[in-house]
Amino acid sequence: MRFVHAHAKNGGAAEGGIINLLGLTRSRLETFFAELGEKPFRVSQVMRWIYHEGVVDFQAMTNLSKAFRARLAEIAEIRLPELVLDQPSSDGTRKWVLRMSCGNSIETVFIPDGDRGTLCVSSQVGCTLNCTFCSTATQGFNRNLTSAEIIGQVLFAARALGLPRNRGDRLITNVVMMGMGEPLMNFDNVVDAMDLMMEDLAFGISRRRVTLSTAGVVPGIDRLREVSGVSLAVSLHAPNDALRDQLVPLNKKYPIAPLLAACRRYIKDAPHGRITFEYVMLDGINDHEEHARELLSLLRSVPSKVNLIPFNPFPGTRWRRSSDKAIDRFRGILQAGGLTTMTRKTRGDDIAAACGQLVGEVNDRTRRQEKHRHALEIQIAGTSL
Repeated sequence: MRFVHAHAKNGGAAEGGIINLLGLTRSRLETFFAELGEKPFRVSQVMRWIYHEGVVDFQAMTNLSKAFRARLAEIAEIRLPELVLDQPSSDGTRKWVLRMSCGNSIETVFIPDGDRGTLCVSSQVGCTLNCTFCSTATQGFNRNLTSAEIIGQVLFAARALGLPRNRGDRLITNVVMMGMGEPLMNFDNVVDAMDLMMEDLAFGISRRRVTLSTAGVVPGIDRLREVSGVSLAVSLHAPNDALRDQLVPLNKKYPIAPLLAACRRYIKDAPHGRITFEYVMLDGINDHEEHARELLSLLRSVPSKVNLIPFNPFPGTRWRRSSDKAIDRFRGILQAGGLTTMTRKTRGDDIAAACGQLVGEVNDRTRRQEKHRHALEIQIAGTSL
């Protein structure tokens, strides 16, 4: 079949001629069913079974003909990630370690907060960016996730949390592409998955409640502006290039000035749009009063809000969390200057599910784990002299 071969070639989840229907956008599913000679209404039937009812067995889709169900079972599947670990936190956060088809594992986190439930979704097995304060970065990188593997995390979580008949009662109200990996380095698969998050026949989440977090891949931000209107979060973490070069190595390729210009372009046509800037608070590194004043000056030209993130430690890190006093002082300077600022409440740190702590199990093709261990040995030897 032409569609199956094309989808496999483009990095889809087709194996041995069997195609995983997860990850196919509405238009792609229409093409697939059209090649089978099926009527367009089959698309809405199947999508409702999968995403509204959480059904992954074709034989349970009772309003499909027996012949069509049998045909689907021959050439397609609805394959979810495999559960490795289901770990609840004392604060209600829940982390799932999910195994992908390659044998590596990623992590997905659900954070309940009143009537809001946020699912933090991974886009890659590992990460290539090597941000020094992030545990994921120390694990190296294996590959991009397919759109099926990305949306599969959302469906897995929805089923695990209990998929209610009334969609208004669903626990997942927000999705953030803020798990393992840099989403804009897996652009096409991430956009397809986000389209399904917002699709009425799938999860029907408002585009303002779907957020993509990036370390600042400028060309990707411009591409995203052309095809999607999701909310944008930028991992800034420093108010100047010299410091950001150390914390976020990607800054050497895409410095702050062109990054902020891309942010202004992104929200140019959004009447109520603003960028969320993430800023991890590192003791004695980026948390001084002068850093706050510099950040305030930097962001005056961008409609924005700032999330201050207390650093979440992980084994082997050299960084320390800023004191509550330093964070409060930093936030006060920004707020006094008119910048909407909040300190993010740390959630799930007792199960290593907090921001920057996700690691999964990564067969590193970049050998970054080995390089990281070597750097730590040098660091430890230096401090012992």
